Amino acid sequence: MPYTPPSGFYCDRLIHERERRDGEGSLSKPIRFLSQDFISLKQECLKKKILFEDDFFLASVDSLGYKELGHKSSKVKNIVWKRPKEICENPQFIVGGANRTDICQGDLGDCWFLAAIACLTLNEKILYRVIPPDQNFTENYAGIFHFQFWRYGDWVDVVIDDRIPTFNNQLVFTKSAERNEFWSALLEKAYAKLHGSYEALKGGNTTEAMEDFTGGVTEFFEMKEAPKDLFNILKKALDRASLMGCSIDSLVPARFETRTATGLVKGHAYSITGVEETQYKDSKVRLVRLRNPWGQVEWNGPWSDNSKEWTVIKKSEKDRLQHQIAEDGEFWISFEEFKKNFTKIEICNLTPDALEDDKVHKWTVSVNEGRWVRGCSAGGCRNYPDTFWTNPQYRLKLLEEDDDPEDNEVACTFVVALMQKNRRKERKMGANLFTIGFAIYEMHGNKQHMSKDFFLYNASKARCKSYINLREVAQRFRLTPGEYVIIPSTYEPHQEGEFILRVFSEKRNTSDEEDKQFRTIFQQIAGDVSIHSGNTDGSGRLNLQEFYHLWNKIKQWQGIFKQYDSDHTGTINSYEMRNAVNDAGFRLNNQLYDIITMRYADDKMNIDFDSFICCLVRLEGMFSKFLFSASFFPTGLSRQTSWCVLHWLK
Repeated sequence: MPYTPPSGFYCDRLIHERERRDGEGSLSKPIRFLSQDFISLKQECLKKKILFEDDFFLASVDSLGYKELGHKSSKVKNIVWKRPKEICENPQFIVGGANRTDICQGDLGDCWFLAAIACLTLNEKILYRVIPPDQNFTENYAGIFHFQFWRYGDWVDVVIDDRIPTFNNQLVFTKSAERNEFWSALLEKAYAKLHGSYEALKGGNTTEAMEDFTGGVTEFFEMKEAPKDLFNILKKALDRASLMGCSIDSLVPARFETRTATGLVKGHAYSITGVEETQYKDSKVRLVRLRNPWGQVEWNGPWSDNSKEWTVIKKSEKDRLQHQIAEDGEFWISFEEFKKNFTKIEICNLTPDALEDDKVHKWTVSVNEGRWVRGCSAGGCRNYPDTFWTNPQYRLKLLEEDDDPEDNEVACTFVVALMQKNRRKERKMGANLFTIGFAIYEMHGNKQHMSKDFFLYNASKARCKSYINLREVAQRFRLTPGEYVIIPSTYEPHQEGEFILRVFSEKRNTSDEEDKQFRTIFQQIAGDVSIHSGNTDGSGRLNLQEFYHLWNKIKQWQGIFKQYDSDHTGTINSYEMRNAVNDAGFRLNNQLYDIITMRYADDKMNIDFDSFICCLVRLEGMFSKFLFSASFFPTGLSRQTSWCVLHWLK
């Protein structure tokens, strides 16, 4: 029998955002990053009359970086960590409201992050979700601040102290145009802590930070393939509080962030902060307002700050457009010049509401966490048919068609977003982004994990446009009601990593209904206990998500057992057990199979259902705890190791 990992193997939890709106990891109850509680830490410091010093992100070289900002770098020798009160008189958290001119890039290549902050300032409600506003350097000051980010399906609260890297009493990294304003510098520090160091923020995509500020989903536009109504799409996106960025491709990597004669910078991230039309002489002209996170270096062509076009615009219209002649990095550019000069646009929607129409949709969101494991569930893309089928498989049953079908076509709209986890944080260990993507297949009523033959003889119904080395690949689809399976994968096989797969569906699907039924069962068994989404908490009890994981596994294993118990005796023999274990996703060598037989078979070499389930539960625990792979024991086991495994299987 072929090796068939069960559906969802190594895919640890399913979270329905709608159901956990007020639960742990929600906006109202964010997870405490590194278990640090802002309120209790601040109260402790006030009680002891000391300033907070963060033991998890020290004022040291380790927090700066690991290579260019590491111990061997000359750049860090003269850096001194100082608190704002040591840098200037009368430091303020926010001066006159947080706005995009408060963000000026320092000596760190994180323009992508700063461009996202500039977009964030356009919407106060979103801004103050990320930056709790009741923070200052006067009342109850204790040198401690906190910020909130969306991180792989959960909102987390990150605590920092206010010691910031300086050189000659000037901030080394992000700073405000106002010397005594520090919210942007502290926000950058919190984001650096989330990823392990400041250097970890070097280089990236604006959408990454946009999503970490909102929990939204991003859509990309290549300018050469942009739709005809792109201007309306941009305007509508801003009206809906979407965050937007753009960039110009740099064709020569060695000349990254190269200034052009027109003042634009290639290989650099800009924020889109305005989209407007204005009357110019006898016709209307469409304009786009951009901001360079450097806080300087602007477009010098038509509609730039000092261009002749503004001389015929009325003062009232200039005021409406907030036109200013200042070297602040912000400028207007005509939409036609914008299309001609820029190559990419990113739009982060707070919800995946269609930008193509004016209707407001209600979406449900599910988040599936999983990982690709070498030799087991890291099968690579469709180009590798021998292993592609071993990738994790996620089922989606579309039940109801859209209310507003296009061209009278009965279809369901949904958005799939595949995000790889922790690659930025693991850079110091040599990790880079994988090239990732996904495909969607119709299931034809099959309830089992799809086998190799299925993918050899069935074409995908939909797939992402391309595999790409971004943190997230997302795309919108319309498919007829039915049962589907989503296959997330890396391009190359045998690449290990964690991911989350988000599915935004406009209408009800079976995942929603099954989740409600499952919660009812859990409550009947568990009684009046708190239900929360999370990984093992060491309490010795199963929480909702852990029980959900076990429940699905047992259902899968029951199907495998029935397949081999063809004579309905309630047992399978030891030879069938080997194939059944393979089908359950555990690839073991001969010695491990011998150990399983010794432990679980009766004197007639048969294994009953209870023993079968007990064995698989133990195997899964062993694989999960030690991250075993198919090649963990390539040549065999020593006697000592054999008995260790036997003890574990007991």
